[in-house]
Amino acid sequence: MAGISGLVFKRLFSKSIQNYNAVEGPSAVSGSHGDAGMKLWRNLSFFVGLPAVILCALNAYLKHLEEDHTPPEFVAYEHLRIRNKRFPWGDGSRSLFHNPHTNALPTGYEEAH
Repeated sequence: MAGISGLVFKRLFSKSIQNYNAVEGPSAVSGSHGDAGMKLWRNLSFFVGLPAVILCALNAYLKHLEEDHTPPEFVAYEHLRIRNKRFPWGDGSRSLFHNPHTNALPTGYEEAH
């Protein structure tokens, strides 16, 4: 069985590998299409791509400055922040990855910004 699969593999792939290595004509490795393509993509990167990234970063920064950063009003929903057992660290009401800026305790937010 192994002999048959070896013959099938050799039959299917030996010619395609030989033909793949024998491809003639211009290629990316030969360097025959020269510096024109490289110059085009370098110029596109510097004169189109870089300004586009800078404009997007500036837009994101300006939008961040104009938005309101106050947290929403705290509503004590009965199905959220249920504490049946105390956490084994700290005062027992804060989770391990508690963030006082964003996470509320069962009684409300800790800090006002």
